[in-house]
Amino acid sequence: MTTVYFYLLVGVLSVAFALRAPALVRHWRDPLVRSVSLLLPLGAAVFFFAAPPTISQVNALTGVPNFSVPLVYGTVTAASAALINLTITWRGGPRDRRRAATRWCVGVYGALIVTQFTLFALGDASEERLRDFDTYYATTPYVREMVVLCVLAYGLANLVLARLCWRWSREVPGLLRTGLLLIVTGSVLSLGYVACKLTAIGARWAGHDWDGVSTTVAPTMSSLASLLQCVGLALPSTSQCVMSLWRRWLQYRRLRPLWLTMRAVTPYELVRIPWGSSLGKRQLRRTCDIRDGLRLIAPRLDRHAQEAVRADALPGPLKPDAARHVAMVVAAFDTLHGTGADPGECSLESMLSGDDEQLVRLSDALRVLAVPDRTRSPDSGRPSLSERTSDRV
Repeated sequence: MTTVYFYLLVGVLSVAFALRAPALVRHWRDPLVRSVSLLLPLGAAVFFFAAPPTISQVNALTGVPNFSVPLVYGTVTAASAALINLTITWRGGPRDRRRAATRWCVGVYGALIVTQFTLFALGDASEERLRDFDTYYATTPYVREMVVLCVLAYGLANLVLARLCWRWSREVPGLLRTGLLLIVTGSVLSLGYVACKLTAIGARWAGHDWDGVSTTVAPTMSSLASLLQCVGLALPSTSQCVMSLWRRWLQYRRLRPLWLTMRAVTPYELVRIPWGSSLGKRQLRRTCDIRDGLRLIAPRLDRHAQEAVRADALPGPLKPDAARHVAMVVAAFDTLHGTGADPGECSLESMLSGDDEQLVRLSDALRVLAVPDRTRSPDSGRPSLSERTSDRV
């Protein structure tokens, strides 16, 4: 694996953490938000400190040959613990049970990190090795135990993660299940990384040189495993965010016919919002404009409107040419009530005080009714729909 690839993964994980930073500040008390936000910088730190140029610089700055090794191993162990903790939190369950499992995880892996640094201090690793430390010191007392302990801890974390996610994937559908299966696949590849490392170390113990398995095959499997696990973790939440944004955009677009009609009715200039405003602000502005227009024409829409909206509270008179547009809204109301919908949900009062979905339904009805007006031949003597209903205004 090239040096550029190490730093590329660092950049991707750092950007992902930066994008989640506002949510971390707003929802710090949420255990799931904290778990994800902790895992991302730890993953970035693993690849940053594991890059050969970084290893050389850290060793030079500390003045201790191979000091980067326990630093990288400790970061990997901490990331493994964070991965298990994230899965425990993500799955949910009784709060006390989750807290107990998290404490066990932090305690065990914290003790492993301390043990790794202790074994490194006791061992003799005076010759700097940037790529083949594991196999070069595979027969050195204390150092070999440190290497094997770190590899086994990493393998144990991925084994637990694969087991938890596999069991959970059998209980859930959709993109969550897909994400869990990606995590399982990444965890299996991580176990392959562990197998490669242990195979190369075992070969050294047996007097053979299989270093290529540790220095070439194992890092490739580890990077692919990390990529799949990150995608698996991000897929459910990212897809939900994208789908939610798509639904809001469709709702915003579907409100356009009703909004344009209210602009044609309202006698005062509507408030404009900045060009770069978010979709949420745009939709809020659009629904406010629609509700202002509906309040203005309320007495013409509903025979019960006098009870809901006082006449002296109306914003003012309509535009001189508003009759045709009001007639279209009246017809859309009649169409909406004729579909068998709940009259309470489709009433004017519910549209003025309820959610945006009722406005969307009214706008859809208005859009369908507006088609004959746009397609009517100018030479035909048949009146348009608005002309046929204008006498009701």
